[in-house]
Amino acid sequence: MLFSTIFRNPFTPPSSCILSIHSRHFDSLSRMSSSLVLTPISLNKAAFDAPDALRSSNSVNFAGFKHGIRGFNPRSLDKSRVFMSLSVGSQTAVDDALFLDYKPTSAFFFPGQGAQAVGMGVEGQQVPAAAELYKKANDILGFDLLDVCVNGPKEKLDSTVLSQPAIYVTSLAAVEVLRARDGGQQIIDSVDVTCGLSLGEYTALAFAGAFSFDDGLKLVKLRGQAMQEAADAAKSAMVSVIGLDSEKVQLLCDAANEEVEEADKVQIANFLCPGNYAVSGGVKGVESLEAKAKSFKARMTVRLAVAGAFHTSFMNPAVSRLEAALAATDILTPRIPVISNVDAQPHADPDTIKKILARQVTSPVQWETTVKTLLTKGLKRSYELGPGKVIAGIIKRMDRSAEIENIGA
Repeated sequence: MLFSTIFRNPFTPPSSCILSIHSRHFDSLSRMSSSLVLTPISLNKAAFDAPDALRSSNSVNFAGFKHGIRGFNPRSLDKSRVFMSLSVGSQTAVDDALFLDYKPTSAFFFPGQGAQAVGMGVEGQQVPAAAELYKKANDILGFDLLDVCVNGPKEKLDSTVLSQPAIYVTSLAAVEVLRARDGGQQIIDSVDVTCGLSLGEYTALAFAGAFSFDDGLKLVKLRGQAMQEAADAAKSAMVSVIGLDSEKVQLLCDAANEEVEEADKVQIANFLCPGNYAVSGGVKGVESLEAKAKSFKARMTVRLAVAGAFHTSFMNPAVSRLEAALAATDILTPRIPVISNVDAQPHADPDTIKKILARQVTSPVQWETTVKTLLTKGLKRSYELGPGKVIAGIIKRMDRSAEIENIGA
């Protein structure tokens, strides 16, 4: 709201193959999971089909993956903090705190629902790798996604079940648009942290190699369906409150909640940036908040064009479906930190990532804390990839000197 292609090779190493690695920053080991299969790949063909495929080398030096995944950097081994023993046919737990001391310099940001606009996807058709993503999406979704992106109508594209897959695919197509331009691959290789706004967290995880393009799209499709069904089950809404700090917005929510039943109560659902917070809840609670906003000196309120009260308990019916889908999905340790919307922290353990993604739809989005932390840690350069410029606006509002470029598709 306001808010890369690797093909599996049949080669299998001996079952006794064991690799022990000391590493502090896992971006030095492109896309590792709790078990590692050293498999040759073709660098001439791109897909997200087999995210666990790695290029084997006698020196354990992995070449960069086509979809933005950097190669192994031997110099980072002297920063050893975490010891992992990786063996074929067995799994070893990953330290979830692996990325906690990350030092960002270049970031990719991916937008969330609400960024969609009729006409998106046109630019990407001039780049074969980007166009191919839409073709793959059509096969997975069972309909012509590009047609909806390009031609609408707006009401159709704005629906939760269509806008979420559309934004996911268009944002990853934007990565390919960037890759195709002069110096684009160097920019992609320089990225050392990524995150996305709500839905965009799935896009960020796909870019970081936590799961394949195909698996990510299937998850996003189900997420949109589950959230729509949860929204249909109760009368709920979202509204942006403009011009107040988060403490005053909370007081406004408290005042509104005094006048409604428990089922209609509201809460802050998106801590977007100073002066802009989204509130979710029952329709009566949202109406009460809107009526009281002026008395709390809010500049304005804006009702959001979304299906319901996202990032609150109203989305509880969607959680079990997401948990089941995530449990069946192969998720790996991301190659770079991916910042969670739930706690504004990066996570490395695949099981933890699954749990957090399931919780995300009922948890407030901690976007303000995420951006503040990145800027405080020294982030130098950022890119917003996908439709819209909402994230760029937020970052500029929080730091006018921040460098951020929009890459569309």
